[in-house]
Amino acid sequence: MSKVVNLRAARKDRARAARAAEGDANAAKFGRTKAQRQAEEAARDKATRELDGKRRADDGAEGTEE
Repeated sequence: MSKVVNLRAARKDRARAARAAEGDANAAKFGRTKAQRQAEEAARDKATRELDGKRRADDGAEGTEE
């Protein structure tokens, strides 16, 4: 004897699987992992800090002479 299948649930499962496959394809094509994003952000912050540390104190005073 065959197993009874709820057609509505089967349709939802099929749609859910299609969305998951599309999401996986997009992640492979465009995505970066959370660790990659955090590493890039940390490198960007470090570069900004290093640049600010090498800035001269009178850089902001240019152009304000009367």
